[in-house]
Amino acid sequence: MGNFIGCDLGGTNLRAAIVNSQTGTVSNLTIVPTLAREGYEEVLLRMVDLFEHLIQESGLGKMNIDGIGIGIPGMMDVERGYTTFVTNLPGHWINIPVGPFITERIGIPTFILNDVRSITWGEYEFGAGKGCNSMVMYAIGTGIGGGVVINKQLVLGNSGQAGEIGHMTVEPNGTLCNCGNHGCLEQYASGPAIRAAALKAIAHGATTILGEMVDYDLNKMTPEVVFNAALKGDEIAKNIYETAGYYLGIAIGNSIVQLEPERIVIGGGIAQAGEILFAPMRRAIQEHVHLVPLERIQIVPAQLGNNAGVIGTSMWAEYMVRRKAL
Repeated sequence: MGNFIGCDLGGTNLRAAIVNSQTGTVSNLTIVPTLAREGYEEVLLRMVDLFEHLIQESGLGKMNIDGIGIGIPGMMDVERGYTTFVTNLPGHWINIPVGPFITERIGIPTFILNDVRSITWGEYEFGAGKGCNSMVMYAIGTGIGGGVVINKQLVLGNSGQAGEIGHMTVEPNGTLCNCGNHGCLEQYASGPAIRAAALKAIAHGATTILGEMVDYDLNKMTPEVVFNAALKGDEIAKNIYETAGYYLGIAIGNSIVQLEPERIVIGGGIAQAGEILFAPMRRAIQEHVHLVPLERIQIVPAQLGNNAGVIGTSMWAEYMVRRKAL
């Protein structure tokens, strides 16, 4: 196995590259607008054009591309290559044959995977999880996604949805989540949760510089503003990150007790907050985990950054091609 195309299907952009499956080297990275409002068929045709362009620009030729992997933000039938529910793209993405559509038009076997499971697989193969047998990925951003690798295998579950750790219950009877559950981790430690906590504090008249930092234009409130306020010593802002870190620690503690992985890998934009998030996270883990020797579990930052998805999807394609060849 040699060269694969990896692609992230995002709400704003399509991000694709050629990845060498032996080294994880990314080349010919290309980013184009998704224009998802035009409908799924136009998006798929844009993917076809993007992949054809990548192959031409690389000079490799189709015969030297062994497979294509596409990371998609939603639920899917991985074996058939069909999406079943896509959350962040407008239009009808139910029962859409993404894999077969691309395979038929380009002539290269194409496979799909959830976008955060793709990041998980990328980090496992060539990033922070490389060399271990088991890991759990937490990707903390606009939402909280993740993935699980056990015995060097990506765990997908009975229907391909395993790894939705953002919807782990951390506060019974807590805040209502978009998924319909109460108290999901996503409602306490994601970017929108941090922003919502800041807005709530301002609305309740708390003593804080948060309003001042956005000139009282609450539309400008972001997790980064809250982070900067915390660095300035604002107690409300510090408490918001303390709460987010605490609930993140509860969730990670649950993962540790259930799976005892070698590594917990933490990535995503919110993770850039560093110690202001991780210190309360570690305290919560220490507080709630007693049966598992924590000194044997590494909690490490993700390494691959924005390339994790394209690397992960390409390596998923490599895995599927190898599996189907057996």
